[in-house]
Amino acid sequence: MTKPQKTKLAIIGSGPAGFTAAIYAARAELAPILIAGLKAGGQLMFTSVVENFPGFEQGKNGPDLMIEMRQQAARFGTQILDTWATAVDLTARPFKVWTNLPAELNPTDFDQTSPEQWQKVQAAIKQTPPAIEADSIIISTGAASIIPPVAGGKKLLGKGIATCAVCDAAFFRDKTTFVVGGGDSAMEDALALAKFAQNVTIIHRRDSFKASKIMQDRVLNHPKIKVLWNSQVLAAEGETHLTKILVENVETKTQQTLAADGLFFAIGHKPLTQLFADQIELDTHGYIVTAQSPSQNGLAMAQKRLSAHGLVQYPSMTSVEGVFAAGDVVDVRYKQAITSAGQGTSAALDVERWLETQK
Repeated sequence: MTKPQKTKLAIIGSGPAGFTAAIYAARAELAPILIAGLKAGGQLMFTSVVENFPGFEQGKNGPDLMIEMRQQAARFGTQILDTWATAVDLTARPFKVWTNLPAELNPTDFDQTSPEQWQKVQAAIKQTPPAIEADSIIISTGAASIIPPVAGGKKLLGKGIATCAVCDAAFFRDKTTFVVGGGDSAMEDALALAKFAQNVTIIHRRDSFKASKIMQDRVLNHPKIKVLWNSQVLAAEGETHLTKILVENVETKTQQTLAADGLFFAIGHKPLTQLFADQIELDTHGYIVTAQSPSQNGLAMAQKRLSAHGLVQYPSMTSVEGVFAAGDVVDVRYKQAITSAGQGTSAALDVERWLETQK
């Protein structure tokens, strides 16, 4: 029977938060183990050029940026495992992390496991020895943009289809663009695109927006933005880049094909926290709560952690002592690579200080 690998710190997740935490933790000689997943790098792996990450005057290709973060983390001694964390036990220290799967489950399909299968899979995994026992954990599993089942959508993701117009709007100067959604995020994306694109069309399934009144007014009164009400995107087409989309009116079922250079989905994000459900505190949307969370839950946690000097102790710690979280898995508001990296820094520093108190 293989014995678990023991470590002071295990980092679960490999986006900007995870790799930055690994860089700081490794330089602090914590010898972290980072579980990267089989799809390492986070959402920047689907971004062509990142122009708003400091230090790169001409921008940086998203995958290249993540590869260099990984190499930097490894350079300082981070052990990187290209596998999923498939189960965790956070009930007692050392915390346990599993990376194996039942034989009948394909590793590449692990993140698609249905909720119905989840409990059964977890129970089977925990009957086997864990791969890692860690004194502390940083969770940086991120959040995935919700993308509707549009034919051709996966193929063209990062090739005209994107999920962050605030990040990519400048690449669509004088282009024909579309935004799917009806909330504040969709309004923000449409307004960001309107600064550069030739025109912007919002596609919304209903006959009214749920966005705030002020955001609706800005969009509906903008000369470059129009709306296709009661509509949905059925398909996206293009060989190397998006060229057109198929749109259906949900009431009349009539369809039309429209030329398109850019298609942005702004219908929300899903934090990747299924692995930790029922073990740490999550908010109503599934985001991990820490004392840094800009919410009522986060405020309550911060108040409980106030020191005698009025400072919040270990702001990045979750509801479980010794378990920390950073990046989009926590961030309900900004969801930018640079803010994720900053949170990864905070988590690593909090871990280092917390471990010192455990000696």
